[in-house]
Amino acid sequence: MADATETPGGEDYLAILAGIVADVDSVARRIAAAQIEELRVLAAAGRLAEAQVAQRNARVQVHDMALRSIAAEVGGVMRVTDRTVQRRIGEARTLIEGFPATVEAWEAGRIVRGHAFLILETGIALPAELWAEFEQAAITRCEQDTPNRVRGELEILAHRMHPRSFAERHEEAAAGRCVRLVPGRDGMSDLIATLPTVIAEGIHDRLTQQARAIIDTRDERTAAHAGNADAAVIATDTRSTDQVRADVFADLLLAGTPALDDTRDTAAGPLGAVRARVQILVPAATLTGEDDGPCDLAGRSPIDAGAARQLAGNTHIWERLFHDPVTGVTAATDSYRVPSGMRRFLQARDQHCRFPGCRTAAIRCEIDHTHDHALGGRTELSNLAHLCQRHHSMKQFTAWRVRQLTGGVLEWTSPLGRTYREDAPTPAVAFSPAAPPPPPPPAAAEPAPF
Repeated sequence: MADATETPGGEDYLAILAGIVADVDSVARRIAAAQIEELRVLAAAGRLAEAQVAQRNARVQVHDMALRSIAAEVGGVMRVTDRTVQRRIGEARTLIEGFPATVEAWEAGRIVRGHAFLILETGIALPAELWAEFEQAAITRCEQDTPNRVRGELEILAHRMHPRSFAERHEEAAAGRCVRLVPGRDGMSDLIATLPTVIAEGIHDRLTQQARAIIDTRDERTAAHAGNADAAVIATDTRSTDQVRADVFADLLLAGTPALDDTRDTAAGPLGAVRARVQILVPAATLTGEDDGPCDLAGRSPIDAGAARQLAGNTHIWERLFHDPVTGVTAATDSYRVPSGMRRFLQARDQHCRFPGCRTAAIRCEIDHTHDHALGGRTELSNLAHLCQRHHSMKQFTAWRVRQLTGGVLEWTSPLGRTYREDAPTPAVAFSPAAPPPPPPPAAAEPAPF
């Protein structure tokens, strides 16, 4: 007889899984309590160093020495370097003393450690007098989603709250662009380029497309020459995507052209013709120049308004999206294939994969029929959502289930029956009704006839 614990869906299997999940939750709460207690102890160590210097009316250099000494003492117990301890003392003091509401929310289980340090990381760029206002708004958002999903929103929130404009700060930061060489082990080194985000994303995306084209061509030729002498030669190329991406990167910089391009005779075309593709949400006011606030590079981080406008102006495909609930967007079709108009609307609505916590950009996801088309699900907006390949497969081949509620909200149910509500992202463009016209002035009274 088969063991019921080996059968997904069996009662014993679900009971064991429920116990594991409960244990993980309990352990996570104890770990969080210990982490917060450690932060408080490290913050106390920082205050001790400050108090020692204050008593002696010492200079800044002496204060640093006192802090170093305490950090070295603590580091001996923690078995980490004094530099690491000193950095963590600084973080602990800032979080405990500067963001107390964040620590309180973490302690209450409303957010997790990743949220707390994300709030610290994004909020610390603001003047200290704005920290309390920022963390209240950030905590509310963090309670609804995972740290990686809210990162972009918190960065943009901090940028918009900053008294200096994002455009000014980006221009100042861009002045620090550079290329660094960091020697590594075994004859290897890291070549690090600090660039504007949109440029770095474009470079990485183009390298990825080129690497995929080379690997696809290699696989096609391996199949075509199966059994021939050429097959053995082709089979010697066993590079991974990361390795091919690094090789193309080196060839493009050293030779000026991708010397690894062996796709000239295929439908893929020359690799040099491959262009980067990024998904950017540009508010209408930013596009017209009325606002210089940051724009959202979907799935990544904010970019400056000037770069977004330049990309919008230079692209050969620029489409405006207007959603009219009556005639502006195709709401449904009888075919399985999703028409281009619906695809554009869904990309604007979803922005990223709709599985809880996933931020894979919509342009790199698949459009899934929430209720399978093969089982009668219709191709309509209320039955479609973007899922990345990983979570699309999980929906198909595991016990996870999903249904779509009104407004594009997805309700996921785990094998244990836990539900996770995945609200549709905040639209990048919103329309508000115009203010009503002022009432006309009262007409002058006519004199009464005699």
